[in-house]
Amino acid sequence: LNNTHPAKGYILNRRLPTEALYYTEKFMEWTNSVKPGTFNEISRDEGRIIIPFKDKEGSVFGFQGRSLSNSGLRYITVLLEEGRPKIYGLNSIDYDKRIYITEGPFDSMLLSNAIAMAGADVSIDSLHGTDHVFVYDNEPRNVQIVSRISKHITDGESVVIWPSDIKEKDINDMVLAGHDVQRIVSSCSYQGLTATLKLNDWRK
Repeated sequence: LNNTHPAKGYILNRRLPTEALYYTEKFMEWTNSVKPGTFNEISRDEGRIIIPFKDKEGSVFGFQGRSLSNSGLRYITVLLEEGRPKIYGLNSIDYDKRIYITEGPFDSMLLSNAIAMAGADVSIDSLHGTDHVFVYDNEPRNVQIVSRISKHITDGESVVIWPSDIKEKDINDMVLAGHDVQRIVSSCSYQGLTATLKLNDWRK
């Protein structure tokens, strides 16, 4: 795509890596061509940015379609192999280093050694035994996010609790605002009692 195309413009404006993303003018039609029968009704088709999900070996097992419209479903996730965990970035991380787990693929692209959960109910069993940290959006008034962070703390997991001077909602917005997000997540990862105390301060 040339730089004037809305999809390319969106990606460049968000400072996302273009080499990790694709685009299709007719998402439903294209999806049906690679996974027949996914959509029965395609009369209201639209263009979407394609975010491929790859396993450790680099094989594509699914993808996410990101709409350029603010109405309707912004993200649609399709698995080519049912039963696979909806995790983005498994092919690009070093399992011997600390792994950051973000809410969405775009945010994970802006951190070093990061993956993303494409859904709140995603299993991370494949990361058992690794050094990993959950990085949720900076939304202290969001009951679901606070509940998930609290559960991770109870389970003995490490979490990022954003400092009070960070006002942006997510990693992408923080990067656009000029913050050194990699440094922030590295210095604001907590576990156990410290994480609980930080969470209580953050949610006030």
